[in-house]
Amino acid sequence: MIPERKPLWLKARIPGGEDYARVKDIVRSHQLHTVCESANCPNQGECWAQGTATVMILGNTCTRGCRFCDVPKGKPGSYDREEPGRVAESVRLMGLKYVVITSVARDDLPDQGAEVWAETIMRTRAENPDCRIEVLIPDLQGRFDLIDIVLDAQPDVLNHNFETVERLQREVRGRANIRDTSAVLRRAKERGFITKTSLMLGVGETREELEAIIRHIADLRVDILTIGQYLPPSKEHLAVQRYVPPQEFDELRDFALQQGIAVCQSGPLVRSSYRADEAAELLLGTPQHSSR
Repeated sequence: MIPERKPLWLKARIPGGEDYARVKDIVRSHQLHTVCESANCPNQGECWAQGTATVMILGNTCTRGCRFCDVPKGKPGSYDREEPGRVAESVRLMGLKYVVITSVARDDLPDQGAEVWAETIMRTRAENPDCRIEVLIPDLQGRFDLIDIVLDAQPDVLNHNFETVERLQREVRGRANIRDTSAVLRRAKERGFITKTSLMLGVGETREELEAIIRHIADLRVDILTIGQYLPPSKEHLAVQRYVPPQEFDELRDFALQQGIAVCQSGPLVRSSYRADEAAELLLGTPQHSSR
């Protein structure tokens, strides 16, 4: 049975405050997209009030049709070649020491946006040499040549999400799949990068299926796993099947750590980029951007 009301533990902070307004002004004035807004993230108020945001590049229209996501779907058209420079400047104006950059899927482009990804990382690094850069990339159809273009730009953390268990991949993610997601994370780990992925609960998965996908993630030697509650952005999106109590998130975190995953953030309001700096800080030492 589909639950009717959110439980008390899913209450999020209401946006507001001076720092929230400052981040909002920078985002607007630089014509940036953020996943905070486009994906209707419940943590937007908290993150923006702390002076952080997850920037979304390559436009605001995705070529995929994932049923859980609120980012607009369709034919994106052209993209803005000035965007990498605006992202770099915005990170500087926000004074960030850690930034998460993500993007829509761009299956319409021959390189699926890989070159824009690389330029954005490099320009952000050049203008903000002391800022850590985490990238949450699309699957790039599992192509190593495109994944390598992104990795050659030397992000600090490579993030790509499984989202759900194997049985529910098509229902939840549409064209995305276990094979391509595994290829992204495997390639990044082969090249020595810190890797990260995320799962959302409450879409019909079983405990056994969750443990199986966590074991698979551990076998890929993923360093950071985030686990959170799925919240449908609207009635037209995939319906939530269950609100998972906090105790179960704690149990799954302990299970993930037992499998050898170094860092696991698990809780109802945890999202892929939520407090990303705190997770990465446990694994990152002095910045090193030599060839990997």
